[in-house]
Amino acid sequence: MEKEQTTHFGYKQVPVNEKVNKVADVFHSVADKYDVMNDVMSMGVHRLWKRYTIASAGAKRGDQILDLAGGTGDLAAKFARIVGDQGKVILSDINGSMLEAGRKRLIDMGIAGNVEYIQANAECLPFDDNSFDIITIAFGLRNVTDKDKALASMLRVLKPGGRLLVLEFSKPIAPLAPVYDQYSFKFLPMMGKLIANDEESYRYLAESIRMHPDQETLKSMMEYAGFDRVSFKNMTGGIVALHKGFKF
Repeated sequence: MEKEQTTHFGYKQVPVNEKVNKVADVFHSVADKYDVMNDVMSMGVHRLWKRYTIASAGAKRGDQILDLAGGTGDLAAKFARIVGDQGKVILSDINGSMLEAGRKRLIDMGIAGNVEYIQANAECLPFDDNSFDIITIAFGLRNVTDKDKALASMLRVLKPGGRLLVLEFSKPIAPLAPVYDQYSFKFLPMMGKLIANDEESYRYLAESIRMHPDQETLKSMMEYAGFDRVSFKNMTGGIVALHKGFKF
């Protein structure tokens, strides 16, 4: 009898076909408190990480942009204002609760005409080849089951000359590691319990960060998928890294 394939869900091993639903349950649970928890977890620094990502994307008027795992729309809102009426931003997330939270937030901000909302799995994007000038995925790639498949899918839908930006938690420099471990495994679950009444989801998020490829490994994965001129920039001592690659 063939052995069932498994993958990691935090530190646990689960059947591959169950991970999507388990990750979905986490984000259904945290969607309503997601923005508040982002501010608490990062002490507001996530806004600076995202601002740097937007600046690094080099978006301009008329661009077609895909914001994957876009959640509550932080990046999509900024991009929508940059690309203007001639451009388009697609806010996409695999999780319906997160996507709806993002849609409501952008409408409340008065952003409507040039943004579309599409629920999609990054491993099999429902878009034509060569569709986008820019793709961003912020704090979402670590939750994808098959990252190689997702990177290949992103490359396919990018236009020649287009670029992918991956903003994700990564491996901090050695002096920060012990403090970061205490923060991740004690402070985060505690704050998840106090603010979102959900300790386990935030324990998973901490574990998922540790299971994500480090900076050099992700760089190699992007190159293997076919991206050129791949580079990364460490922020906050490597707690977060921004990877960038081009399609030629």
